Amino acid sequence: MKNTYQTNSAKLKMKKGKKIMMIFGIVVAVIAILMLMGGILQATYFKGKLEQIQPYGQIVDVEDGQMHVHSMGNGEKTIVLLPGMGVGLPSADFAPLMRKLSEKHTVVTVEYFGVGFSSETSKPRTSENYVEEIRTALSQAGFKAPYVLMPHSISSVYSEYYAAKYPKEVEAILSLDGTSTAFYEEMPAIVKYILPIAKFQQATGTISCIAHLTTNKKQLLSNGYTEKEISDIITFAGFSITNTLLEQIANSSEFIKQTMDLPFPESVPYFKVISKTTYETPNKQLKMTPQEYQHQHLERIGKHVKYEILEGTHFIYANNIDQIAEITDHLLLEANQ
Repeated sequence: MKNTYQTNSAKLKMKKGKKIMMIFGIVVAVIAILMLMGGILQATYFKGKLEQIQPYGQIVDVEDGQMHVHSMGNGEKTIVLLPGMGVGLPSADFAPLMRKLSEKHTVVTVEYFGVGFSSETSKPRTSENYVEEIRTALSQAGFKAPYVLMPHSISSVYSEYYAAKYPKEVEAILSLDGTSTAFYEEMPAIVKYILPIAKFQQATGTISCIAHLTTNKKQLLSNGYTEKEISDIITFAGFSITNTLLEQIANSSEFIKQTMDLPFPESVPYFKVISKTTYETPNKQLKMTPQEYQHQHLERIGKHVKYEILEGTHFIYANNIDQIAEITDHLLLEANQ
């Protein structure tokens, strides 16, 4: 009886094991099929949509590639919008803010290498190279310094580097929830190894599908975006993971290190718009409170710095257009007194 029981028990375990393996095999097969279908969609349908979109502005030669520079308005002051990391199509992402600011000023969005309509580059990603590429792109597009730099996120780091190196070319900086240059921590080595996963997800159409499913079109329309801009933003989101962008992400900590030891010039007015979400939400990667993080940055800039906390997320320009325009006018009025 015992042997019979053990034999039956073993058979049941084998059947159960086979059933589990069969289910696992089915799941793997389904995932593989979905990935194959997504890859085909990415290479055909989504790629086709991408190729139909024409540049919003000028394509200019810079170093070993080309950069896209989009402008609106013809005011006396030239405001230069510089994008945060990972934004697929900055020229569309900044569009509502550009329209508002262009009522009084000339407004220019510069798309870095590997972003939007710009090509990729073989040049290393450093703060110095970003600054030189911004200067060259603006000059090639016909714009002359001094500029009012309006950077978002990591671009604030490049803007500070720009002002430190070429203070006469920067009339003022209005940072939009900019990255602090008062805190440096080396990028964990594991980050560089997992970044290529994003490129694989892009190739399988995963990012394109997520962008289409999660974008709140109604909210974007209420924030002043057009139907075309929303469609273009969604399409470019599915192709935003380039080798140049991955290098930018991997070196983001080093940009801070390259900039933080450069004294910020007192001659350049600096205003920082901080999102309430950023100011109040603890960040586990920081060894300080979010308030300390912000105020250490303000102290580094100098006594002449000003700031304001506005309602909204890190993408503070999406729902604070009128406030940012008002702050810009006040900043420029004070700068010219």
